[in-house]
Amino acid sequence: MKLSLVALSCLLLAAANAYEQIDLNYHENVGIPKAEAIRQAELAADFDGSRIVGGSTVSRLGEWPFIGGLVISLTDGRQSVCGSSLLSTTKLVTAAHCWRTHNVQARQFTVVLGSLRLFSGGTRINTNRVEMHSSYNMNTLNNDIAMITINSVNLNNNVNTIALASGSNNYAGSWARAAGFGLTRDGGAISNSQALSHARLQVITNAACRNTYGSAVVVSSTLCVSGANRISTCSGDSGGPLTTDDRRTLIGITSFGSDSGCQRNLPAGFARVTSFNSWIRARM
Repeated sequence: MKLSLVALSCLLLAAANAYEQIDLNYHENVGIPKAEAIRQAELAADFDGSRIVGGSTVSRLGEWPFIGGLVISLTDGRQSVCGSSLLSTTKLVTAAHCWRTHNVQARQFTVVLGSLRLFSGGTRINTNRVEMHSSYNMNTLNNDIAMITINSVNLNNNVNTIALASGSNNYAGSWARAAGFGLTRDGGAISNSQALSHARLQVITNAACRNTYGSAVVVSSTLCVSGANRISTCSGDSGGPLTTDDRRTLIGITSFGSDSGCQRNLPAGFARVTSFNSWIRARM
């Protein structure tokens, strides 16, 4: 009997290890080193805010008027970076892990609106008014969503809101768009012209996504994109938007990808906005 239990435990462990692992230490592994690299690159840049760099960089201010870059001040004095989406003149939504992980706690967000660059330009608002979902799970990144409150911002062509997805559409098979200040390829150096970048991605079923990450990570409130052709969200895009192809409706909040890299043709995971629509609206 004892031998059978040991054998069963080994089988369960092997099954768990068969799935791709997600990065649960975002700030230490991604956000903190990325913040310093982007800051140094922007200081060295001769960037006029209008040219396209690397093929996927946002070329015009106002192309993504609802995206809010987050420069994150941590309680230990270091800085990290994330993204967010503007829902009203005072509210944004981001990933809960941008505010807190197992080892790191944020102290303040600097929300950056109306800018292609993260550490300079645009409208910049400091806030520590952040509410994480009460069921946010740091071990699986389930319910990885948080609301940010800021002082009221003026809307214009470069700073505007995005609508929330609602209803029962699971978007599987649909094309979507993601944006963020992260790298455009695995291991690529931050260039002097690093700026807001975007990608066009196809939504897949949760069943297909579970084949990669398992049922503990991929739950009904998760939305996944395929990552085929080595196109995906990449390090530094956490908390940023996944929208419908026309960029009019927010359908996902960037949450996780494979711990082994973002260009391995593997899915990326998002908090599914339709699952959190009521939670978000109750806080607007």
